[in-house]
Amino acid sequence: MNALNHAQVTCMLPVKDLARARQFYEQGLGLEAGLAKPDGKFVYRCGGTELALFPRPEGTKAEHTALSFRVGDIAASIAALKARGVRFADYDFPGLKTVEHVCVLGAEKAAWFEDTEGNILCLHEDLDF
Repeated sequence: MNALNHAQVTCMLPVKDLARARQFYEQGLGLEAGLAKPDGKFVYRCGGTELALFPRPEGTKAEHTALSFRVGDIAASIAALKARGVRFADYDFPGLKTVEHVCVLGAEKAAWFEDTEGNILCLHEDLDF
């Protein structure tokens, strides 16, 4: 048995300004306040995973999705987050076009937004075929 199959997963996201990031995650995304760790990280529990914000003066350099939340109804989730002030990206590239912030990619719908620190986040909804 591989112990990693049952291990808790923590997604680590670098943030330049922890207070600003916490405001976004708690007020913008509506996550319940988490726990401050002695090493400076701030940890949220989301489903069966953890999301850890860690201070990093240079922030993030990633140009890819760092974290994706699976939701049951992407349109309703977008509307709820927009009501909280979250701004979604729109794209029009060959093979990647959003309509009302949503792109269909194979077996899922996806919509992207950034946190206050430049991390690219996503909502995705699995499609039933």
